[in-house]
Parts: sequence; C-alpha cells; structure tokens
Amino acid sequence: MEEIKKNLQELYGQHPRVYVAVDCVIFGYMDGELKLLLYPRSFEPAKGNWSLLGGFVQENESADQAAARILKRTTGLDQIYMEQVAAFSEPNRETTARVISIAYYALIRLDKHDEEIVSQYGADWFPLEKRPDLIFDHNEIVEKALAKLQQKAGYQLVGPELLPEIFTLTQLRRLYEAIFQRTLDPGNFRKKVLSLDLLTRLNKKDSTESKKGAFYYRYNNQEAREKEIGRIIKI
Repeated sequence: MEEIKKNLQELYGQHPRVYVAVDCVIFGYMDGELKLLLYPRSFEPAKGNWSLLGGFVQENESADQAAARILKRTTGLDQIYMEQVAAFSEPNRETTARVISIAYYALIRLDKHDEEIVSQYGADWFPLEKRPDLIFDHNEIVEKALAKLQQKAGYQLVGPELLPEIFTLTQLRRLYEAIFQRTLDPGNFRKKVLSLDLLTRLNKKDSTESKKGAFYYRYNNQEAREKEIGRIIKI
C-alpha cells in the first residue's frame, strides 16, 4: 500500500497544480427588473472591481456543496434553487494561478434574503441590463447563466423562485419579459399559461393593476412547478 501511495504521489507530482472554484450568478427580481448580486473583489488581482460571488472548492466537498455553502454564507438562505451552468477553463482566465471555475446560477426571493449579510460583503443588487463591467470572464459567465435560465423558463414556469407565493398573471408575464428581455403579448401569454393547468386561481384580487382588479394565482403543487410542459416562450 505504501508503495502504491508513493507511486501515485510521484505521478501526481508530475502534473501542474490546478485550483477549482465556483462562481455564483445570483438572480433576483423586483419592480419589473431581473437583478444580479455582485460584490467588490476583496483581494488582488482586480481588488475593488465588481465580481460574482464565489470561492474555492474544499477537499471535503463537491462543487454543488461548495456553491450551496457560498450561497448560504452570502445570502443567509437555505434550499436555494441553483443549477450548474458550465465549466470555465481557459488557461489565462486568471493571471496569478491556474483556476478552473464551475459556474452556477441561483434564483432567490429578494424579500427573503438577509440584507445585513449581503451588506457585510459590500455586495449590491444591479439591474441585469445596467450591471457594471465584471472581472476576468465573469461577463461571459453571466451571459451563459442567463441563457440557461431562459432555457429553463421556456420549458417550466419559473415563478415561486423569484415571485411571492401568490401572484397575478401580469406579474408573472413581467417576470418573463425581464428574463427574456423583450415584450410579450399579454393575451397570448395568458392563454398559454392558463392552458397548462398548473395554476390555481384564488378568490382574491390585486386592485393596484386596474380598477377591476386582477386575480391572484398560485402553483398547484411542487410537482406542477417542476413539470416540463413544452415551450412556453417561442424565441
């Protein structure tokens, strides 16, 4: 056994040291805008410039566990919806070390995250379309994360991860418009969404949208939220 360990150490020692990190694209939604959580990098290189939140994968955890740990540490939330986007491995993506980053996007409710924890990191929410320039390849990571979110939203109704428990169809449509960054026809969107039979209309109205008021809806159940239902939005 000792001979095997020695041979492995010699073999591994012949290869360059590579660090594995995770970067989290954290999306929120408020006032008709998809928002992105960013923080000023606290160390060199690029200290003080805007960055995604991330960190290195530790020896005793998977990449998924590292992403969940970082999300918990920076937002105060457990059970955050997240999905792996891609690995970013260009040799020169960072200047001081060889770092491969596994990117995730996460969806959180802005009314539930811990604002005090966010402020401790100097982090802030930016409208996606008005975000500052980011360090390294983080702009590319954000674009790929948005494409991944758009793909999910095209086949599943995304609402509860970003909207309150109950919402109007107008609020849901505006969320979709923010995700796809274009205007959607209200009538067609309403017809398509209601035809999916995934929402329950409540006997309660939001009177802020019109004098007549708009009914609130909620998802039928968790299974309905996760059900693939075919293309909702045609690009």
